[in-house]
Amino acid sequence: MSKGKGGGRPGKPDALTLALHRIRDHDLLGPVARVVDLYPLPQRLEDALPARGWLLIEGTRTVFFNSELELDEETWLGVIALALLVLALDLPAKLERPSPVSDRAAQLAAMHWWRSAKCGRLPECMELSPEWLAWGRLPLPELLARLRDEPPADLASVTWTFTGSDSCPALLPGPAPQQWASGSGWRKVDLAAVFAEALVDNARRALQLQHEASHPVREGHNPHTKAAQARRWLIAHYPLLGSLLTQFELVEDAELCRRMEISIAAIQVGTGEIYLNPARALNLEQAKFVIAHEVLHAGLAHASRRRGRDPYLWNVACDFVINDWLVQMNVGTPPDVGMLYDEALRGWSAEEIYQRIAADLRLRKRLCTLRGADVDMLDDEAPGGFFTDREGFCRRALAQGLDWHLAAGRGLLPAGLVEAIRTLAQPAIPWQAELAEWLQERFPLPERRRSYARPSRRQSATPDIPRPRHVEPEEDRATRTFGVVLDTSGSMARADLGKALGAIVSYARAQAVREVRLVFCDAQPYDEGYVAIESLAARARVRGRGGTVLQPALAMLETRTDFPKDAPILVVTDGFCESELSVRRDHAFLLAPGGRLPFRTAKPVFHMA
Repeated sequence: MSKGKGGGRPGKPDALTLALHRIRDHDLLGPVARVVDLYPLPQRLEDALPARGWLLIEGTRTVFFNSELELDEETWLGVIALALLVLALDLPAKLERPSPVSDRAAQLAAMHWWRSAKCGRLPECMELSPEWLAWGRLPLPELLARLRDEPPADLASVTWTFTGSDSCPALLPGPAPQQWASGSGWRKVDLAAVFAEALVDNARRALQLQHEASHPVREGHNPHTKAAQARRWLIAHYPLLGSLLTQFELVEDAELCRRMEISIAAIQVGTGEIYLNPARALNLEQAKFVIAHEVLHAGLAHASRRRGRDPYLWNVACDFVINDWLVQMNVGTPPDVGMLYDEALRGWSAEEIYQRIAADLRLRKRLCTLRGADVDMLDDEAPGGFFTDREGFCRRALAQGLDWHLAAGRGLLPAGLVEAIRTLAQPAIPWQAELAEWLQERFPLPERRRSYARPSRRQSATPDIPRPRHVEPEEDRATRTFGVVLDTSGSMARADLGKALGAIVSYARAQAVREVRLVFCDAQPYDEGYVAIESLAARARVRGRGGTVLQPALAMLETRTDFPKDAPILVVTDGFCESELSVRRDHAFLLAPGGRLPFRTAKPVFHMA
């Protein structure tokens, strides 16, 4: 492009040249400006543009501007930006040329977009009222119809158009757009596609800036490390983990890792941080594996699923499962250290692996996590608060990532991983529902029986017609009962005791259980005998408030001759009891909020929320 005839002091670019440089560097219109031909008005078109006209648009890729006009830099920038928007919206290809109505329609549609871009400043003569500028949002056929059939006086004026004249149209026919491509000759340029791509890039950049504003980068963060590159790659190319990883910040601090004794990596869900030790010098593929490993801990809710198990052995069991899945998915490569991976355990759940390795405590010395000889899930097992809220978000993000991954066809996933994600995405079953189901299985509703020995209360209404009454056999009533061992130690809150008794009353009545055998238990048992369901919560008196020893209470119930030998037992406790229990009959545990048993059991355990 020639410099133009705008003048200016020697050695200093004129306003037009500066405006052209700025438009090519513009975030939104720069990609369009770099493939559009911007030239001063050639001699062959001097008669087609009045002396006070701004510019002509020839074909679908060329803009000729009137370099004789004395305009400031901002005005030139605004006028050229408006012409580029006409081309970016592909309006010359959609409109009849030459035509005054087409000129007005193209300029109105472009001015609607220019108001959002705010690139430069338009001349005063191009300033229209918001009412007429709103016409630019109309579909092109409707806009043409309005301008042709009912143009208002302001829009019928020619002063606001590019040429400022009805007799000199701004949109001229021209050759098809072309751009030189090395090695392939001339090819057609799709300006609308270039503009659309620029819009997407700007939207992505705006979202990134918004994310960075709300998630300040840690001081000293280096975005060019292998770990940072691996995180960006996983977000961009692996939908399963992308939405989840955006919520975590990478912390690469050698001194911090030394203090926290992190050998390779660890994760803290509550603070949204993944710690990586830069001293390990992981390559790109190893960093992908390690980051995916840590973020899957969060998405699969491994910390809250521990439920009283040994933290280290539970971490090891989860690592066996995650590493096997990552190997199957071919996500990066494992680091050059001992990895918890055993193909013989493929298809096992973390709970099953835990039971196997917990039986041989000698294995503990030979196993290590990515943190080393400690857990790499740094969150404490908490019953509520920000941690569980954030963990719930991680579960939802992983489920959403699974849907995106499958929809995009990004590759097969292990069936166990898909099943685990789908299961965690389902709402948790409330403990009340689990308790109700346990009672329903043991006390199905009895079949209703009729007896003429006891007439119905409606018998007097029909003396000649015998009416039987529904009765419950005494033998059924005597056996429809169960034992309740109630922990009344000082560590049990009264509110938790009331919640447990209320639930027992509600679901036992629903299953036609008339009474239960109640035993209070702290340092010693107190047998309250049979208590009617209707008055259980009101009549139960807490006798002792010492420590908890459950075995004598259970032995008392099992040896009572008036307690049915097949009746189950429900133990209500907070878990602060002896480390071993021997129960020879069917039983279950109802634990207070945050409680856990000090031993492993295969019997049902209900955790009060």
